[in-house]
Amino acid sequence: MELYVWGTGCGAGDLLDHALEASLVTAFVDSEPLSDSFLGRPVLRPEELRGREVDLVVVASRRADEIAAKAAELGIGEEKIFFARDNWRLFDRNRDYAAVEGVLDAAFLASLRAPQRAVRDPLWVQEKNSALSERDLENDYVRVRTLEAICRRLASVPGAAAELGVYRGGFARCISALLPERTLYLFDTFEGFDESEAEGEGKGFVEAHRGASAERVISLLPHPEKAILRPGFFPVTAAGLEDERFCLVSLDADLEESTLAGLRFFVPRLSRGGVLLLHDWDTPRLAGVARALERYEAEIGQKLPAVPLCDVNGTLVICG
Repeated sequence: MELYVWGTGCGAGDLLDHALEASLVTAFVDSEPLSDSFLGRPVLRPEELRGREVDLVVVASRRADEIAAKAAELGIGEEKIFFARDNWRLFDRNRDYAAVEGVLDAAFLASLRAPQRAVRDPLWVQEKNSALSERDLENDYVRVRTLEAICRRLASVPGAAAELGVYRGGFARCISALLPERTLYLFDTFEGFDESEAEGEGKGFVEAHRGASAERVISLLPHPEKAILRPGFFPVTAAGLEDERFCLVSLDADLEESTLAGLRFFVPRLSRGGVLLLHDWDTPRLAGVARALERYEAEIGQKLPAVPLCDVNGTLVICG
């Protein structure tokens, strides 16, 4: 069976860690590959599928419309495509689950069949132009729209913006677009996780975070002149910023010790009225994030004022 997985990001990593045997994958497909291999399989550009005997394409990306159009252009019929990250739409693109039953994990398929939900644009977006593009909203509408709403309230709040755990730069791009006048500190190794801290995490998840170069992140930012990259392991990379204040922090380190280090550094430096977005706080597969928050609150002897979001990965909004 010629089975291809379209995508080499976290969606693909999660799919291979929990729902699909890597041995079944012929190759991965990515329009902007960061490497020529992923989990020991070759990574092809979409054009390389033309003329191949394709039995099944499992799409591990939320860019469903874009990928469906490209597949049609390549002559791949809809009956050969299954969208594995389709659970954020009002409707299910998948017409037939028969092709993947026995290939993908049954519990995973059941989760995709769950009732779909839709979120409309808020009125203030409809009334004026947004700094965000449609592509910015595709990955996690609730999280990104919440970021936009928060940034509208930060005009009188002093301080810089920061992100710890930049990954491939998508959320940093949104921060840059929404806070164009603020200094934006970006903390990441830009090479992947520390191997000792990531021990025990899924291989697909770990590999998906490799190779997200600083140059690529900078190329995505609408205001790169305001960005200051701090490559390396946190909190060493925060040296010299002890007196800095922050109006907005995206804490997306994924793992327990890095998250705890981020909380220890940023919470005391959050301006009054500022906001820290703790991503993956309510994600069972990254349970270390919630443990890190529990440990930090035990250290300071109090609960932080916070509100949870019902976004894809359970962000917690911590208020300064």
